[in-house]
Amino acid sequence: MPRLPHVTWLRAFEAAARSSSFSAAAGELGLTAAAVSQQIKLLEQHLGVRLFKRLPRGVALTDTGHAYAQPIRRSFADMQSATEGLFGATRKQTVRIHASISYAALVLAPQISAFRAAHPEIDVRLTTAVWTDPIDDDVTDLEIRFGHGDWSDLQVHHLGHRFAHVVCHPDFAASFGKALSFGTLAAHAVQIIGSESDWAQMSGHFGLEHPAVFGGTKADSSLIALQIVAGGTGAALVAECFTGRYIEQGVLTSPLDYRFPLPRSFFLVVNETAQKRSEVGQVRDWLLAQHREETFGAA
Repeated sequence: MPRLPHVTWLRAFEAAARSSSFSAAAGELGLTAAAVSQQIKLLEQHLGVRLFKRLPRGVALTDTGHAYAQPIRRSFADMQSATEGLFGATRKQTVRIHASISYAALVLAPQISAFRAAHPEIDVRLTTAVWTDPIDDDVTDLEIRFGHGDWSDLQVHHLGHRFAHVVCHPDFAASFGKALSFGTLAAHAVQIIGSESDWAQMSGHFGLEHPAVFGGTKADSSLIALQIVAGGTGAALVAECFTGRYIEQGVLTSPLDYRFPLPRSFFLVVNETAQKRSEVGQVRDWLLAQHREETFGAA
């Protein structure tokens, strides 16, 4: 197997191939044009092929030179990227957030670009699950959990009490005319698994009439329930922080003037080990600031 060429020869070759000029390569590398020409000559002798055509004005790559230049350029780019990533002063930090698929898609994801603009040195890695069961590992830095906040984790931050309202497609609401009511929509309820009792609790909270049997369609997340009713059929009882964009875009409407206080809330949970890292603290503070500014919807 032939010995690898000297890296200085390869550097001269890559610069000259990119600029099609020994003089330009010399200026980039802080050498003379004669020195660059000599290094490329040594490389050609080592490989036993001509890499450049010497022209009356300038140089041009041979076919072999073209084929060789591409992997050499990639190799130098990879080395530069690895060096900057591992040893650069602006090395990025990663913060891992885990949340329910509905909260991640409808609340967190639309806000990530704003965080990146404010903190370009931090990468956010967002993972999801249908339900936010507590995660007992050191891989997840921050969790968004839905419940009563009765966990033993070191840091638990309440993200505010939430309200839910009934939403459906505008055409579906209009199809009932004057007969539109909580009861007529409840008969076509798209229920969220794990929160089926919310419809009956809302009825009792406001003293509303409801059908003997609520709608039978079920979904395992608020996100899927919203997608179902956005298709034109059924109504869903969903947290207001999930429905904002659907209503703003006219995809859904909230035809009833009732806001039901949900018995459970969202909480930000900080991993005990991760809390010592400054970048985790920055993401935590940003999430709490978003809540305070009501960016996440009504509370």
